This record gives sequence, structure tokens and C-alpha cells, in this order.
Amino acid sequence: MALGGVSRGLLIASLFFGLSYPLIWNLGWPEAASTAGKGAGVALLALAAAIEARDGDGWRLTAVMGFGALGDILLVSSMTTGAIAFVIGHIIAIWLYLRNRRARLSPSQRALALVVIPGSVLIAWLLPADRAQAPGVAIYALFVAAMAAAAWISRFPRYRTGIGAMMFLASDLFIFARMGPLEGAAWAGLVIWLLYYVGQMLIALGVLGEKSGWRVDQSVPAE
Repeated sequence: MALGGVSRGLLIASLFFGLSYPLIWNLGWPEAASTAGKGAGVALLALAAAIEARDGDGWRLTAVMGFGALGDILLVSSMTTGAIAFVIGHIIAIWLYLRNRRARLSPSQRALALVVIPGSVLIAWLLPADRAQAPGVAIYALFVAAMAAAAWISRFPRYRTGIGAMMFLASDLFIFARMGPLEGAAWAGLVIWLLYYVGQMLIALGVLGEKSGWRVDQSVPAE
């Protein structure tokens, strides 16, 4: 079944909001309008996933994107509640990806999945200048790294869902770096947002199946 016209339109609208969001940072918009613009990109991905959902995995993708959009909005007022929303989304994503594990993995693919979790947790723990923040940052990194590793070994297209999940992880590591060595780096905010949003878009496209709607090809080779 092809991706419906409404869903394609939502994906295009998501790109517009997601890629244009940095342009409004310095326009002095009211906080409510700016927050809505921030959440719109991933919220539209959630809506597209809901329209295309045909089974439990479709609704799991919808929930992943929905909690991502909720996290985007909540982070504006509270880092803690925003992080909790993202953690819930990561847990659902891990569930989705492990339900759809790839039948065969090359040694290098398996090695990356195994290394990315402890490596990311260690990097996250080392980054904050305020060492009191290190444990919480490391715990959060455990969830996002596990999500990325699970996506990498799933049967969804690795060059979309897999790389998108790794971009999401990289975005969070840049956030943690701003708590330490990159504190005050003006360019870091743009890098963080683009890695995050493009990562979410690639995850959605990979699971939905680019050009083919809600269909996961069981024969996709292990690239």
C-alpha cells in the first residue's frame, strides 16, 4: 500500500517546521508560539505515523514520535519532565526495534551495537563540568544509546532508521558537551537541533517505508 497523500503532505509540513525552526530563534516570538513551532515538526511525524498505522508496530512508532514531540515542548519549561517524556519514547522504540530484529548481522554491525551503549554512557558521564550532573546524564544516555543500538540491529533500513537513531544519540551527546567543553559555543544549538530533527525524520521514514507506506520489507539485506 502506497503512502497516502495526506501522510506525504504531513511529512512535507514536518520538514518545513523542523528545518525552519532555527530561523525563529532570534525573532522575539512569544514563548507559546516558539514552543509550538518547536514541537510541530515531530508532532506531524507522529500524526503521519498514526494515519499509516495498520498494526501494533505502527502505533508504537506513533507513540515514539508523540513522546518525542511532547519532550520537545516540555523541555522548554523543565529539563526533567522533558527528559522523562523522551525516556518513555526511547523505551517504546527499543520495544519496537527488538520486535523487529534483523535475522543476520555482520561482525562489525554486532560490534557497533555492543560498543555504542557503554561508549556513549562513558562519554556522557565525562562531559559535564558540574560533576554532580554526571550520574543523571549517564543514566539518560543509557536509554538513548540502547535505543540507537536496537535501531541499528533492527530490520528497518539501516541507512534511514539506523543512522537516524545514531544522529539522535549524537544530538544528545552534543547537549551534554554544552554542559562542559562546548559551553557557550554559539553553533552547538543549531547542530543539536538539526541532528535531532533530521534523525527523527529518518527514523520515521525508515519504519514507515519510504515511498511504500506502512510496509517493512522482511527481505531487506543487512547493509
